[in-house]
Amino acid sequence: MLVCSCNFITEQEIRDTITAFLEEDCWQLIVPAKVYHAMEKRGRCCGCFPNVVDIIVSTTQAFHAKRASDDEKVVDFMERLKRFQEEQKNELIERRNRVNRTA
Repeated sequence: MLVCSCNFITEQEIRDTITAFLEEDCWQLIVPAKVYHAMEKRGRCCGCFPNVVDIIVSTTQAFHAKRASDDEKVVDFMERLKRFQEEQKNELIERRNRVNRTA
């Protein structure tokens, strides 16, 4: 599936890059910009970044499930990541609302 139409990046390419990061250090923080940098691409319109975050979350969960990592650490990390994702979505919504109010 094509995730980024600006750079023609597929979901599998993103998953492979994330898995490579996780194999280096399974507890590192992975963000869309880091994934794009590793693929020697850059976010252009950045409309795909929320989808990339979802792919990062699902790939990280699958990676740790397959490795049978310590459940307490995985849950804590994933909860923090989900909380961060929700905060970012709320901030985006607030920004859109502010722009609409001023327009």
